[in-house]
Amino acid sequence: MNLAHLLLRHARLTPERAAIFHGTSLCATYGQWAERSAGLALRLRQAGLLPGERILLFLHNHPRYLELLWACWWAGLVVVPVNAKLHPREVEWIVENAQARWGFVSAELAPEPLIGLERQIDIQSAECDALLAPLADAFSVAVSERAPDDVAWLFYTSGTTGRPKGVMITHRNLMTMGLTYFIDVDPVGAGDAIVYGAPMSHGAGIYAIPHVMAGARHVVPLSGGVDAAELFELGWQMGALTTFAAPTIVKRLVDHVEQAQIGVGAVARAFKTIVYGGAPMYVADIERALRLMGPRFVQIYGQGETPMVATALSRQQLGDTAHPRYLARIASVGVAQTPVQLRIADAQGCELGLGEIGEVLVKGDSVMAGYWRNPEATAAALREGWLFTGDVGCLDADGFLTLKDRSKDLIISGGSNIYPREVEELLLTLPGVAEVAVVGAPDPEWGELVVAFVVAKPGALLSPELLDQHCLAQMARFKRPKRYLFLSELPKNNYGKVLKTVLRERLAADLA
Repeated sequence: MNLAHLLLRHARLTPERAAIFHGTSLCATYGQWAERSAGLALRLRQAGLLPGERILLFLHNHPRYLELLWACWWAGLVVVPVNAKLHPREVEWIVENAQARWGFVSAELAPEPLIGLERQIDIQSAECDALLAPLADAFSVAVSERAPDDVAWLFYTSGTTGRPKGVMITHRNLMTMGLTYFIDVDPVGAGDAIVYGAPMSHGAGIYAIPHVMAGARHVVPLSGGVDAAELFELGWQMGALTTFAAPTIVKRLVDHVEQAQIGVGAVARAFKTIVYGGAPMYVADIERALRLMGPRFVQIYGQGETPMVATALSRQQLGDTAHPRYLARIASVGVAQTPVQLRIADAQGCELGLGEIGEVLVKGDSVMAGYWRNPEATAAALREGWLFTGDVGCLDADGFLTLKDRSKDLIISGGSNIYPREVEELLLTLPGVAEVAVVGAPDPEWGELVVAFVVAKPGALLSPELLDQHCLAQMARFKRPKRYLFLSELPKNNYGKVLKTVLRERLAADLA
């Protein structure tokens, strides 16, 4: 089982079918895509890269992301997709941990060579052009044999220890996700098009898989990101688009519709389906989105450890306003997707009854193989085939899952996970900082904002500007605190543990 066969299949069947666009400009047909990916796969082999070795992708959204991704799989390699928001120092830690040999980068993200890579290629360089030069006889380059449980995608997600963990996602995991999409999320045909506004290093990127399965079109906006006006124009020119979006992105689209006074009919010509996830949406927000944009939304819940597959809330369920439990349903994250089982468990892992609140567990062929080079974390997260998600929720009699809380200290801002301990450890390296505690504060636009409570050492002069400068020198901008509050001491219990509940209560009182 190798995901590269999905591309090869359409390259043979329909080589002239349009495949990859940059804006409205055609970059590659399915045949040309295969020729470029096969060419790179052959050159990677000739350079001595062996199946199972890791290749880093540290890019902004770009049409070449797709060509690189399928080339790596064609050669039997493991892709290490990296968040473009990360600081180069953070990326170097991933390079070392993943033991990545080569890296393809956007030059502006890594202006200096990343320590640890044997070879670093700017994706817009002549060097990359040569590596991706098409092979006229692409079908002669054999797709590397891979077992279903061989790793395809090594995704780094922050851990509670402050260091990211490499989630080992296999060919089986991603094939399961792709096939499940058609059943539980949205049917796809050859005439459809997916647009990549959200980062391709995350869920948006692996949603390319079901769209390759269907021989659909793949559109990368010229901006490489989310510009609401640009996305609507693309949809009106290319035909109704599908996209994956965090709730913050959905809000931007809805705000644009309202401000530009775009009618529901015009919205339908721009967007076929908007899949949202990364965090639940507030009921008022999804009701407003449905009112202004119509029935084109589907919610999914998953994690890096079970990518895009845990539950789904369909457009039919979101549109069933006559259902007696409609409001409760749209406040949920839906029902278990077809290939997985869900259960709610107590602290000992024992199953709880309907309506009881506990940890969400997931089991099925989408669940990761484990954490890369981290057997302790694997043993804690995977028990008897069940993934212990760290999320807290409950199930109702109809199977709808409602999340009551997230992992104890996890902050989700703009759809990105931020773990407080990582920020705390960095702030504590600044001379003059005695103690620090980081929590999330509710925010209507981003979901949550990072707030740091700081205790200075006697005689030290600290300022928000100094703390911010320290963070920006070593950490991705999106992780840094947006507010710094200075205290004489942090609240603690009798055991000396910081009481973050008290800090959150203080923030809530300030907002009241």
